[in-house]
Amino acid sequence: MTPQDLVLTSKGLRFLGRYFPCTIGKGGISASKREGDGASPSGVHDLVGMLYRPDRIKKPTPWAEPIGPRDLWSDDISDPDYNHVVKAPSRFSHEKLRRSDPLYDLVIATDWNWPYSEPGKGSAIFIHQWRRPGFATEGCVALSRLDLHWIARNLHSSSRLIIPEV
Repeated sequence: MTPQDLVLTSKGLRFLGRYFPCTIGKGGISASKREGDGASPSGVHDLVGMLYRPDRIKKPTPWAEPIGPRDLWSDDISDPDYNHVVKAPSRFSHEKLRRSDPLYDLVIATDWNWPYSEPGKGSAIFIHQWRRPGFATEGCVALSRLDLHWIARNLHSSSRLIIPEV
């Protein structure tokens, strides 16, 4: 572990010596994550991308990629592109990345079950904005908008998300 890692602790998400209140999956933490279980997967997760809504926020880092109107994330285990960005229209189950609410205005993607996805092992494990303090996610780690943007601006190329087993 380094100070550049995002580490889930009982005090919140630790990053660069600071603690940030956060929420995790409604299914708690799991060492055997499955699609739809609502759990946040334990382990050490590389950060593999950052997506943002260019119609709502400025580009947070030089390596961030814009979310377009047709961008989706496949969560369908029968989709050959399961747990990857896909384009609309899609006949498979998916999440819209360009949401009407602000939850995905800024998304930091992890390497959970990516790039070589095992169907059913879980998809779309992101770091994103929370709905409100204490409101659990479907498995992601969520933070206040202000904290998420601060973290995004200060990420290091070697930063990882570390979720210890409980």
